[in-house]
Amino acid sequence: MKYLLRSSLKSIAGVFLGLSLGLVVCYFAGESPLKVLKVLFQSSFGSGYDFGMTLFYTAPLLLTGLAVAIPFRAGLFNIGGEGQLLVGALGAAAAGVIGKDIHSPIVAILFATALAFLAGGIWGAIPGFLKAKRGSHEVITTIMMNFIAAGMTSYFTLYVIKDPDSSQAETIPLPAIFHLKPFAIFNGAPMGELIFVLIAIVVIIHYWLWNSVRGFELKAVGENEVAAETYGISKQKSWIFAMFLAGGLAGLVGVVEVLGNAHRFKLGFSADYGFVGIAVALLARGNILGIIPSALLFGILQKGSGSLDLETEKVTRDLAYIIQGLIILGVAAEGLYERKRVKRV
Repeated sequence: MKYLLRSSLKSIAGVFLGLSLGLVVCYFAGESPLKVLKVLFQSSFGSGYDFGMTLFYTAPLLLTGLAVAIPFRAGLFNIGGEGQLLVGALGAAAAGVIGKDIHSPIVAILFATALAFLAGGIWGAIPGFLKAKRGSHEVITTIMMNFIAAGMTSYFTLYVIKDPDSSQAETIPLPAIFHLKPFAIFNGAPMGELIFVLIAIVVIIHYWLWNSVRGFELKAVGENEVAAETYGISKQKSWIFAMFLAGGLAGLVGVVEVLGNAHRFKLGFSADYGFVGIAVALLARGNILGIIPSALLFGILQKGSGSLDLETEKVTRDLAYIIQGLIILGVAAEGLYERKRVKRV
């Protein structure tokens, strides 16, 4: 408990340091830091629609943050979240074609969710299998799988299940029975009960990792794979399972986008959710519950930055990327401080 509290305090300090440096950049660029903060806040929480869109940007980051944090626990670095979410989203869109005769909304949504999870999970398990059986480094293979996923989803979107009535690169629309209904208080923003489901998933995974045999095995392999195997824990099975679960969770981004927003798969729908998820997990510092506030912070930056182009003269939406980078550097700087402290001792 003390470790989690100390880790959380360090992350908070890193956030304040990174945000402060970002505001210093605004000052030297000739823009008022207070005005920038006001624009970010009002754009994110100024109305029901703004808050709904903030949650809409936060939802995928909860999933992609988990997709990075879970393999971390097993000693792996998953950079393939972007490809895994693309494949999962295509799977959700394909559910509307495969299950066009389904008449129950609950069955339809569960079917699309299962297909999205399975598609993303299989895509994530491939680098896990290559790591376990061939020793291939997961960073290299997941990067390569991102490009393959982009090409494959483009092919299916343009040539297999393309909407013939649309000039855009998008698939056939899903039947209405697959649609997730948004909350009326969000005034048209595509977010409803799903946000509570996603938060529940984060909480359940946190509890599962800390209280299950499988969760202990992942941690044991991540801490010391040689010692883990000495006590009968298979590092190969742990790696494949961790990557399958990570890919499946990233694939659920397709539920957020395809079932809850566009109601079809569109090329280029992702706002780099898979890559921002890496920053979300790093900021959470291995604390699964910490992914919730971390994803919300980056969701605020994603939503609020869009108004900077309109409301400010000297800075643009690119400031959000600068702040994101500075926050991560602020969190990472703690390692340098610890090393210097140890040297002094």
